[in-house]
Amino acid sequence: MSPQMKRVEQAGLAAIIRQRQPFNYSIPDFFEPVAKLKKAFADLVDADDPDRIAIIPSTSYGLANVANNLSLKKGDHILVIDEQFPSNIYPWMSLAKRVGAEVKVIQTPTHTENKGRSWNERILSSITDQTALIAIGHVHWTDGMLFDLAAIRKKSWEHNALLVVDGTQSVGALPFSIKEFQPDALICSGYKWLMGPYSIGLAYYGPAFDDGQPIEENWINRLKSDDFTQLVNYQSLYRPKANRYSVGEQSNFTLVPMMLAAIEQLLDWGVANIQTYCASITKTAIDTIREMGLPIAPDDQRSAHLFGIQLDDTIDRGRLQQAFQEKKIWISFRGNALRVGPNVYNNAQDVEKLVDCFKISRKL
Repeated sequence: MSPQMKRVEQAGLAAIIRQRQPFNYSIPDFFEPVAKLKKAFADLVDADDPDRIAIIPSTSYGLANVANNLSLKKGDHILVIDEQFPSNIYPWMSLAKRVGAEVKVIQTPTHTENKGRSWNERILSSITDQTALIAIGHVHWTDGMLFDLAAIRKKSWEHNALLVVDGTQSVGALPFSIKEFQPDALICSGYKWLMGPYSIGLAYYGPAFDDGQPIEENWINRLKSDDFTQLVNYQSLYRPKANRYSVGEQSNFTLVPMMLAAIEQLLDWGVANIQTYCASITKTAIDTIREMGLPIAPDDQRSAHLFGIQLDDTIDRGRLQQAFQEKKIWISFRGNALRVGPNVYNNAQDVEKLVDCFKISRKL
């Protein structure tokens, strides 16, 4: 969870104060802030059409919409990667069980040298005519390993497979282009690298889902829902494209302005600049840690905002955790590795403290 920017906090406080007098809300308040948020997110991910953006409460919700509209038959494969985040696993396990399909896990290479390249080769070679869906992130959530979405997309087209990307661990810190990767869906929670509040996210749904069935039926996703005088003239049609997949109460008068403030700030900074900044403040530290014999993936095979450090028997883990506490470093242990996630709220001095923790934790 990212720290909350002052700009986001101020937007939230202003929204809460405004709700003291709900009688001042008008019909446009249900639609115009949402439209601005969709446009901002579309700009962030290089999508031309804001109508392809939906407001969701979580990644699992956005993926459930995909699962609800996936034509799957017995013997089909859903490709996922080893140790993928559970929200991008459970929907496929449930769906595969119902129809007799298979969730096929592309295992992590055991070697550390060029692990990312080998992993991508395994993914590409696993895409066959039996593949119905590839569900993957842009980076792996534990160590930032990059997945070659352009090559995966190309191979998926050759076999008529859908590509669904969980962008929660990357969008906002690593450039993502709908035009370049052309996923069938992109699902993002807002509280991580988008730097927004909890319980709101955004999703892109491509043409494959234009006539789909949403997982819930709510009034605001129906055609002409902006005419409150006609709401009881029940509509069988949805608003166009991805609008049908937005969560009920999508107009959330607190979270929407907060999420908008966060994305506007990211657009001001430029996501590519964030990635460059993260690389600049970690370069010296990463070189030092590698010299200590602790593997970190090659720079061209991982992201700069999220990377893993593989631990070995030369490190006293208890002492390492104690050092983190003493130096006020908050970092995640993931199996036999540490997940490091720098961003604009860090500087080179912060990363130097991280290196110091490894130095004092080495066994003599």
